[in-house]
Amino acid sequence: MTESKKRRVHSPEFKAKVGLEALGGMKTINQIAQEHGVHPIQVGQWKREIQAQAKSLFEGKRGPQPVSAESAPERLYGEIGRLKMELDWLKKKSGISLP
Repeated sequence: MTESKKRRVHSPEFKAKVGLEALGGMKTINQIAQEHGVHPIQVGQWKREIQAQAKSLFEGKRGPQPVSAESAPERLYGEIGRLKMELDWLKKKSGISLP
């Protein structure tokens, strides 16, 4: 007992590799832990952490952006102004006099 065990520090790449292997479900957690020399509980923790963080990988990439209540009227007034200018230009070019 005079010899103390040093705590092992695993790289994020190693954790991801082991966690993804556990997510695959091809082997049991005990088999994966034995192959990589870590405790089965640790493999389970890494697996759960990957599952919890997977959602954040795809957040904010695409899709409709939420419109704030303050910018909606400003955006709409801008659109009205642009459309009005286009209509005036078309009236002028076509020579049609509409009320």
